Amino acid sequence: MPITKFSEMIAYMERFTNLEKQTDHYTTRTYRLDRMGKLLEHLGNPEREFKTIHLAGSKGKGSTASYLATALTALGYKTGLFLSPHLSDYRERFTLAGRFFDEPLLVEVGNHLIEALQDFTFIDEWGPTAPTTFELFCAYAYLLFSRSGCTWAVIETGLGGRLDATNTIVPEAVLLCPIELEHTRILGTTLAQIAAEKSKIIKEGVPVFIGYQEPVVMDTFLDEAERMHAPVHRLDGALTALTSITTCEGEEVTYRWADGREEHLLLLMRGGVQAQNSALALLTLRTLGLYEEHILTAFCANTIPGRFQRLATKPDLYVDGAHTYHSLSALLCSFATLYEKEQITIIYGALKDKDHEHMVRTVLDHTNRVIVSRPGTYKKSDLGRLKALFDSMAEPDQTILLIEENSAALDAALSMTREDGAILVCGSFYLAGGIKEAFEAREGRGEPQLA
Repeated sequence: MPITKFSEMIAYMERFTNLEKQTDHYTTRTYRLDRMGKLLEHLGNPEREFKTIHLAGSKGKGSTASYLATALTALGYKTGLFLSPHLSDYRERFTLAGRFFDEPLLVEVGNHLIEALQDFTFIDEWGPTAPTTFELFCAYAYLLFSRSGCTWAVIETGLGGRLDATNTIVPEAVLLCPIELEHTRILGTTLAQIAAEKSKIIKEGVPVFIGYQEPVVMDTFLDEAERMHAPVHRLDGALTALTSITTCEGEEVTYRWADGREEHLLLLMRGGVQAQNSALALLTLRTLGLYEEHILTAFCANTIPGRFQRLATKPDLYVDGAHTYHSLSALLCSFATLYEKEQITIIYGALKDKDHEHMVRTVLDHTNRVIVSRPGTYKKSDLGRLKALFDSMAEPDQTILLIEENSAALDAALSMTREDGAILVCGSFYLAGGIKEAFEAREGRGEPQLA
């Protein structure tokens, strides 16, 4: 039976193997490119009908991708944007530069994909195998972009790079955002190993733009770029200085470029990391000849769910998907410019495969009130062990609570935070999404929208 609603399409794709929920295993049968390539060929290679920009990295790639898509749209190009994960609405994954596709098109393209899958087969050495959920998300996005007439699309990798389903495109540019230790069971236990996996999105002769990196990561990227004869553009070479200040109005950023230019922007997305993300996007656009001064207005207005996103005031309520040690540290340092430690309540949750000790210490350095809450059920977490770690590291005057249900955690945070204070939700995109949904339910709001 044909689907009649977008939610039915999501339910259909979720019935396949979902590697976003199963990050404990890394096999050549599940993580591979040949099956995705055959699927795209079966669909008529919709990904070839528009130009693309491809991004990988541990942090910042979603925001950087959003800046690029917003700027291309401001230049008059119809631009698709593929991101993952979503915060609270699956439609966030495939948009027109942040704007949702209309429901009729989502349904029409969904039925087209379902029908095409009826006679799609892929057989490997173990026998027939079906596409994964993420592969279907990618294919669905490409069909949406093609059917809607996109001339550009900005594509964020899901996990790693080398065997990520998005690594079947031949882009106009490759961006490599900052690398941290992450998904070590899959990508490797050292920065060099993780960087090697990410570097494999570099294509023959395609310009590569590299954000600020640790030396071992930069060396790995440069070696791969040389092997692929890819022109390299480094942010640390293009800028002589990059400064930012987090304010209530946004992020005040100053860019000093190596050619002598200086620019000042007030970005709606707060946080010092947005200075780097926006700078890498600007470098890419200028180098590709896709820069006009009016795109800076689009940059300043750009926003994306779950990035230092304020949901309410009195007290202020923010959600952020920071889920690595460095991204969490940067977030909390920016947050500390707006609020005193005594004003802050943090709702925190993290998945099992994180640098818990350093992340917990960073949280405790910035607040005296922590509520540990469940970061969704999408992936594994151990809240009991996380709470015990907080207890073992906390000072006697610090309050640590374990409240698994997100709605109850939000209620508790609101009750213990002064009106002139702030609540910060961090540690996981899934937790940020859960609290956002709980807040919208509390406020009696309708279906969540992409802000």
